[in-house]
Amino acid sequence: MDGAERLRGGPAAAVRDPRLFEEFYRRHVDAVMRFVARRVDDPHTAADLTAEIFLAVLDSAHTYRPRLGSETVWLYGIARNVVSSERRRAAREAERDLRVSGRRLLEADDIARIEDKLDAESPGRRVLAALKRLPEGERAVMELIAVDQLTVTEAAAALGIRQVTARVRLHRARKALRAEAEPVAAAPTPSRGTELPDASLVYVARGEA
Repeated sequence: MDGAERLRGGPAAAVRDPRLFEEFYRRHVDAVMRFVARRVDDPHTAADLTAEIFLAVLDSAHTYRPRLGSETVWLYGIARNVVSSERRRAAREAERDLRVSGRRLLEADDIARIEDKLDAESPGRRVLAALKRLPEGERAVMELIAVDQLTVTEAAAALGIRQVTARVRLHRARKALRAEAEPVAAAPTPSRGTELPDASLVYVARGEA
């Protein structure tokens, strides 16, 4: 936790004081929007999820532990749970009303900002597509490190696992992706006018993404 976060009292203080919560929201909303934009390509769904993540903060503020990482890392853990839950329930019609009501927490200008972020984060979504075949635990670590640019320590904190566990999962994920990336890296250069293969898998496997 940096000096500014200590002065504000962190999430626990923010949920007790509307003014502090507004500061907390403004301090982190861009990072949360980017996290979501790397995982969905619909601006209204992204708006719903962004709103739900900050609503979840109200119930989860007591779980924040400064020694385990920054507020942003903690928020990424919440955001990942919210996004995962949305994926599981997206097909259920009963949840549509919840997404509509959540979207009302954001203004029209926020939707426009999210659309811009969706465009900017499209490479991140391509990387995530390359990770879908990994086991859940390995994919979770790889997403946070390769896509969200967290360190191994921060990824472990966001997922609530030990650092050594995160390192083992990262090693296994990169090994599996390298095996898949070899045919892409070895493919001949296509002729002019032919679409290039997506190199995201190669970069992730090498640890360059």
